Amino acid sequence: AEDEIEADHWWFRGRRRLFGGVLRRLAIPKDGCILDAGTSSGSNLRLLRDRGFVDFRGLEISEQAIDICAKKGLGPVEQGDVCDMPFPDASFDFIFATDVIEHIDRDDAALGEIMRVLKPGGYCLATVPAFPSLWGHQDIKCYHKRRYRSAEFLAKIAASGLEPVSWYHFNYLLFVPIWAMRRLLLLFPRSLRSESQLNTPLLNLL
Repeated sequence: AEDEIEADHWWFRGRRRLFGGVLRRLAIPKDGCILDAGTSSGSNLRLLRDRGFVDFRGLEISEQAIDICAKKGLGPVEQGDVCDMPFPDASFDFIFATDVIEHIDRDDAALGEIMRVLKPGGYCLATVPAFPSLWGHQDIKCYHKRRYRSAEFLAKIAASGLEPVSWYHFNYLLFVPIWAMRRLLLLFPRSLRSESQLNTPLLNLL
């Protein structure tokens, strides 16, 4: 399960390094008010804790995920819906919305709520799975509604009132092997809970 691997798996460690670089480039202050919208197993909370941020919280709809974050001591997590957040307008200097929007039927409503609770001049870091052609076993297991192309997602962001500042694909060097693996997994179904199960210590190190 994700909560068992997020501390050490290459995918999560690499993302925390990438996201930490974004926080540094934007000069987000250590005492800035930060929200992790859609906390899941707490990888972003781990990043914030380990980098010395002091005013952050999570928002998560799953009671099980909230309990997991509490047991790990990763910080406060409130229960709530990303499409109807229990926070006043203009509450946060920075918002993480990483791998959450693709789970939501009304992605426009989620982006609108992010715009509402973000302070003027604040930033949101949003990530979504890219390219419909990469749709595969992991999307099905994770209950994704869709994968995105850049132009489509940027249009939704702009429609919400947010202003796109920087955007890019990451892990793009893995596009071809991931595409090939997902085609094979769809052709030959197996009892695989997550693609993370395909990891090995050597692969993780590489």
